[in-house]
Amino acid sequence: MLSEQQLAERLGIGRTPIREALQRLARERLVVILPRRGVMVSAIDVKSQLRLLEVRREIERLVARGAARRASQAERARFAELARAFERAARAGDDKAFMRADREFNDLCLAAVRNEFAAGAMGLMNSLSRRFWFHHYKLAADMPETAKLHADIARAIAAGDAGGAAAALDRLLDNIEAFTRATVEV
Repeated sequence: MLSEQQLAERLGIGRTPIREALQRLARERLVVILPRRGVMVSAIDVKSQLRLLEVRREIERLVARGAARRASQAERARFAELARAFERAARAGDDKAFMRADREFNDLCLAAVRNEFAAGAMGLMNSLSRRFWFHHYKLAADMPETAKLHADIARAIAAGDAGGAAAALDRLLDNIEAFTRATVEV
């Protein structure tokens, strides 16, 4: 448990920006604020993650199709570069390079879809999914396979193939769902 005061002292900033940041993290379900007791990081729960994936699949499918239809030429070129970055990360088993590429890929998808509502919904889900992945990936995930699946989506978006992007996204989310379930067995 940490208090606003402890965080303010530790970070050397006032309590108001700490309070605002904590309220945002609470809205994003990353922390739990317990009045007069403090703040704690929210639990990472497999059942919640599976419910999140259920919603994520539908919205992210919309994002992938929309990005494939609406991406600019510059964005398409960047998607193609990200596909190659995912493939390099897969070959090298470089989890840090994969996570950097994944972060940029997610941001680029949200920009290319040109839909602020889908982007807002995915922002929260990406944070929660990334946290779950980071906490468990060394025990249960196949990072090279996950990187290759991301590359497939990026290539389809780069090619303007909305159906291919949605199908590749479904394969990725099938993989992520299997990974999520495997964390229970580890």
